[in-house]
Amino acid sequence: MTDSPGRTSPGSSPSDERDPAATQDQQKQPEQEKEKEKDRERTQWAQEQPPPGDWSTSPPSPPRQRTRARANASTGRSGAPGAPGAPGGQAGRGGAGPQPGWNQWAGGRPQAPQPGVIPLRPLQTGEIMEGSIRTMRLHWRSVVGISLTVAVGTQTVATVIERLWPRGTKELDALSGETPQTPKELVDAIGNGLGSLGVAWLLSLVGSITAAALLTVIVSRAVLGRPVTAREAWRSSRPQLARMAGLLVLVPMLLVGVFAVGIVWGLLAAALGAEQAGMSLMALGGLVSMVVATWLWIRYSLAAPALMLEKQSVLGAMRRSAKLVQGAWWRVFGIQLMSVMITLLVGLMAQAVVIFFDVLIHGYGQQSAADATDWASLISIGIAAVISATITLPVTAGMTALLYMDQRIRRESLDIELARAAGE
Repeated sequence: MTDSPGRTSPGSSPSDERDPAATQDQQKQPEQEKEKEKDRERTQWAQEQPPPGDWSTSPPSPPRQRTRARANASTGRSGAPGAPGAPGGQAGRGGAGPQPGWNQWAGGRPQAPQPGVIPLRPLQTGEIMEGSIRTMRLHWRSVVGISLTVAVGTQTVATVIERLWPRGTKELDALSGETPQTPKELVDAIGNGLGSLGVAWLLSLVGSITAAALLTVIVSRAVLGRPVTAREAWRSSRPQLARMAGLLVLVPMLLVGVFAVGIVWGLLAAALGAEQAGMSLMALGGLVSMVVATWLWIRYSLAAPALMLEKQSVLGAMRRSAKLVQGAWWRVFGIQLMSVMITLLVGLMAQAVVIFFDVLIHGYGQQSAADATDWASLISIGIAAVISATITLPVTAGMTALLYMDQRIRRESLDIELARAAGE
């Protein structure tokens, strides 16, 4: 049989004649396998990657954290620190609190721990005031209880002494006249007035010692995030109360001595007959004494918390304060001046309340000098003083204690010890 043209023999091999379409498919197979290989390589990485800008502008992190972040990205773990799948870039721990990783290095520096009322790092002035107020707000039972008890106790005794102390003496009546008084009358009147002032100052000193000691202990515990009751604060501060009394007597006496030395030369000149020169020397000496006394006040302003928290002696606490203030006198002065201004402002507001009630009780312009010492006026003045002291004692004591801790953080890295103590 002869094969007809265009017909394939039944016994012919496929290799004898190839299909063009099949040849093209065979040529495409290597390219398809290459594309599949590339796809497999791409699937080894996470589907969602951080934007390029985030990697280029992110601040550097510690080597271990950076290596861990890259390893988690390569394995596609969504719960790893800094992984796109974790909400806010935090670790998968319920989203509670900052976790180790990239998020703690925002702003180019790690976030400081804050177990209590302040972050454990060098503080700004506003943070010191805020920490003092926050201590009063969070631990108000202990803080207000101590300050209110001290204020009521001291002011009650002061009000009774103010009412019963003899006022109608001949010396004081003589001072109210228009004619010049003799030196003897002047000295007797000043001595009579200093008697009541001395008792009031002694009561205020006792109250300041107790309040400063107890409130310093409460602030030190509040920095660590640990509450403390008034009884616990008393138990902790009681061994140091005698030294605190010595400190709060010695420093004011030092300041008074500075003023005495400054004006004594003018008094001597006036006593020798040079009255005009004596007055000039007194004015100049008073001005110089004020500058020196202010410098000494700031120099030893951190002695009370140093004595309470470091268990220092009186002179040791003064030396510690001088060391901590050295090189930062103006900063400490500004913060202490702010504390004084707060005290004066609250006192003026309380005095305005007293004047308002006095006007309601006695009428405008009808109150005599004798009425100023009646029970109604003295009680209203005492209530205003109690309110003022209850507010200002915790604020001033808290600012002083936090300023002391801030200076130790800046100079002695106290924040490391506080963080360790807070974690125990």
